Amino acid sequence: MANTETLQEFYQNKFNWLPENLSQDIGHFNVFRIEDCTGPNATPVKYSRRDFYKISLFRGKTIYHYADKSINADGTTLIFFNPQVPYTLESMSGDRTGYFCIFRESFFTEMLRNNIHELPMFAIGGEPAYALNLEQDKYVSDLFDKMLNEIQSDYKFKYDLLRSYVTELIHYALKVSPTKTLYQHPDANSRITSVFTELLERQFPIESPSQRFTLRSAKDYASQLAVHVNHLNRAIRQTTGKTTTEHIFERLTSEAIALLKHTNWNISEISYSLGFEEPAHFNNFFKKQTNSRPSVYRIV
Repeated sequence: MANTETLQEFYQNKFNWLPENLSQDIGHFNVFRIEDCTGPNATPVKYSRRDFYKISLFRGKTIYHYADKSINADGTTLIFFNPQVPYTLESMSGDRTGYFCIFRESFFTEMLRNNIHELPMFAIGGEPAYALNLEQDKYVSDLFDKMLNEIQSDYKFKYDLLRSYVTELIHYALKVSPTKTLYQHPDANSRITSVFTELLERQFPIESPSQRFTLRSAKDYASQLAVHVNHLNRAIRQTTGKTTTEHIFERLTSEAIALLKHTNWNISEISYSLGFEEPAHFNNFFKKQTNSRPSVYRIV
């Protein structure tokens, strides 16, 4: 699993094409309708950082996983994502509509009074989600429609105008209080445990010998979640009574048993796919976890 999705990967995953000027366009800006980017063949959104900013207006029932928070939104939500914090979303309704725009920090060079990452909605540890009523939805939607129209225009100074629209969107959100009630977990420990569990499960099932389980340690997950490893370990132990490592090893063991029983892969292939450099390391791990050799679980 990649730590950070680049703009190039975003375009390749979503549209299987790259803008011609992407490598020369330092700041970059683009805007989309969500319904144009979804469908049965759409690439699932991975839980990861991106190397760009994103502002999204999303209608429908959705769960956003953002750093150590899970945000349960139902209705229209305006949400701000920054490159420092990993995120993903789960749509709980079929009719997904809305907009989003993407840009790099340099798109706003000398435009904003403060650095963009200092704004409350983009700050690490901030609250990026804003639930909108019908009137607010219309206002924000109109701004996105203006962006969509302008991005297609031949106006010489269109990016100045697009910066103005995005700045207006940011200031409009600053006047609206972030929706604290969207944060569904009773405490921070529950939030971080929920996101850790989803991130762990997203790596399974292992479906081919070339696929590899890469997030193997508590430190790996802490890095993905943008929290200190001690904070992660403490939160998971207080919530579940088990350590982060115990959760990882238990899930790794259950996947190993499934692969031994239900595939014809050899031990070296299973070992590699589960992140072990040598089959001997896998054998030692498996025996320690199950008190049995891997061959015991082979179905002949």
